[in-house]
This record gives sequence, C-alpha cells and structure tokens, in this order.
Amino acid sequence: MGEVMKPLSGITILDFSRVLAGPMATQILAELGADVIKVERPVSGDESRHFEPRLPHGESAYFFAFNRGKRSVTLNLKDPRGQELARQLSLRADIVVENFLPGTMEKLGLGYDGLAVDNPGLVYVSNTGFGQSGPYSARKGYDTIFQALSGIMSLTGHPDSPPAKTGIPVSDLTSGLWIVIAALTGLAGRARDGRGQHLDLAMMDVQASLLALAAARLFALDEDLDRTGTEHPGRVPSAAFECADGGWLHISASDQHWLPLCQVLGLDELAADESLRHNQGRLASRPRVMSALRGAFACRDRAVLVQALRAADVPVGEVNSVRESLHDPHALARGVVGAFDHPTEGTFPALRTPLRASGSEGPAILTPPLLGADTERILEEALGLDAVEITELRTQGVI
Repeated sequence: MGEVMKPLSGITILDFSRVLAGPMATQILAELGADVIKVERPVSGDESRHFEPRLPHGESAYFFAFNRGKRSVTLNLKDPRGQELARQLSLRADIVVENFLPGTMEKLGLGYDGLAVDNPGLVYVSNTGFGQSGPYSARKGYDTIFQALSGIMSLTGHPDSPPAKTGIPVSDLTSGLWIVIAALTGLAGRARDGRGQHLDLAMMDVQASLLALAAARLFALDEDLDRTGTEHPGRVPSAAFECADGGWLHISASDQHWLPLCQVLGLDELAADESLRHNQGRLASRPRVMSALRGAFACRDRAVLVQALRAADVPVGEVNSVRESLHDPHALARGVVGAFDHPTEGTFPALRTPLRASGSEGPAILTPPLLGADTERILEEALGLDAVEITELRTQGVI
C-alpha cells in the first residue's frame, strides 16, 4: 500500500472502547495508518472476544470484525497502578476514544480535563448512549434500545406487522462512523490552533440525525410516519416485488422511468393514463399502481426481468442474501472481501475498509491482536519499564 493511503501515520490512539461502535471506529483509523493501542481487561479482555460466532481455536469472529490492526495492552483499571499506567499512555496519545458511562473516566483519573493539563493537544472522544448531559445521561443502552427509542424501529417492517429491528446493528454502526468523524474533526481543529478538545458523541443523537427525511415529513405535513415495508412514502413506484420464480426485485422509479417500466411489464393501460405520468398522480393512485405492478412481476422470472429493466434504464436491484451480495461479480472485482492471517486461527476472510485513492487499492486488511499481545512491548517502549517491573505488575494482576 502506498503512503498516500496512510494519512494517519504518526497518530497514536489510546482506545478504551469495547464491543462495537468504538472498536469499529478505531479499526478504520488503524487501517488508515494510526497506531491504535487497545486497552483491555486482564484475562477476559473486551467482552466481544467471547461473543458468537466462535472459531475453532476459541477466537470470536465478532471481535475480528471490528478490531483489526490494533495493539492490545492489558491494564486493570480498578487498580491505582493500572490507572497510572493508562494515564501515562494517555499523555503520549493524540486521540483517546472511550465509551464508559459519563463520570467513569474521571473517577479513574483519566477524564479529559485532567489529561488536557499535561497534554493540551489531546483529542478526546467520549461515545456514550445518551451523552454527557441530559436526563438520560446515566442510562446504559444497546443498539436495539437506541433503535426503539429513536423511532427507527417504529419505521421498520411492514404496515401489518409489529415493529422490527433493522437487519444490521445500524445504531452501533452509524455511531462508529461518527466517532471517526469526531476524531478527524478534532485533529483538523488541532492542526489550526494546536489545541485538542473533548467531543461528546451520543448514540441517541446520531440516531436522531438519521431521521432527517422522516422528520421532514413531520415538520412539513405534521405526518408521523409508520411502517411502509419496502415502499417509499413519497415515491411510487419504489418497492420490492416478488417474481414468478420466488426471487425478489426492488425498483425505484422516477418520472423518466415510468413509461419504460410500463413498456417492459406490458402495462399499456397504465402507460396511457396521463394522470400517472408524474409522481404526484401515482402517489394518489398508489393502490391501483402497486396492484398492477405486483401482478406483472408475479408473471415473470427474476433473471429475465432484471435484464429487460436494466436494458430500459430502469433502476433495479435483486434482493440478495449476504452470501449472494459478497459473491456478486462487482463485489469480487472491487475486492470487497479480503483476508488476514491470524496467529491461531489461520487465514480468515474480512471486509475491506471501503476507501480508495488514486494509484492505490486502498487500506490493507490488518490482523486483530491476541489479548495482551503487545503489553510488554508498549510498557517497555512507551513508558520505559524494565522486565523486572513488568513481571511484578503481571504477578500482582495489574496487567
């Protein structure tokens, strides 16, 4: 990989986060060149090391998905000596990422205000469920809790079905991306004036920001959206349809696609209706239009129909399974799936960090660390501890 794709080379991140959102963010930053030191509990480590699915030699595929390219150091943060070691590492870091409840890092002597006295350039990202302030700030939360509270769950599913969670942990994943944005924002600010800052990122705030279009309908029409399945509340047709062979196709057609769609499907009567030429008319006639489309799709096999629709320049996509998506010819050509070599589990597949630059294939897929694999080296190189001191700390359960 060329140096152009290592923009964060020389940046050190001390990562206190666990499970998904924080680790996802620091994995991205690691594969962009940052030196990420992952702080874990001795013996057990990040709890996601024990999540399913488990691999033959005991490692977790869940952990592998979000912890590539990091160095692991084990510190007992309940021990004052472990806290002091973490503080010393923090003072040598450019970025700290943490996802403890508000006030926890302060109790450990690792809060932003205390660290910034001796490390004024520190960019400190606190990722919590509900933020550093507000009536819910002390609450714990999980991805599906945020989906429920934010309204996302109420929007997901079909009109005649109960609320549903999304098929991926969207609250965690989008929060992970915003942690990256926060960290890079802090670095950009520091480059201007040399000072870091404390960035308060609440997962609930992130979810609220995702409601932009649903909120626009509320603000404009006082309409509180309900579940619409695969249909779009403001566009017809935009939905998934079942084909004769049981496969599903999703189309999303604007006005310029309407007549070509009708032609492919043989819907001459709809094509001749002037009132349906524009989206507003189709919205008003949604039941009639959708019924005709469902009938037309149900008479045709998916493979034949998708070719005809693409030839007519109608936006269409097969509803793929995960396996089908990752084995799609375009995904293969783009190298979406790669692999890393792990010291105990061997070669294991991984999804690439999706960033490319001219003249480069993108960030290399790095290897997740074994628990505590880098503890001794980090304590020696970063803090100057010798072998006797490290052995004593290990014997006493500090590391």
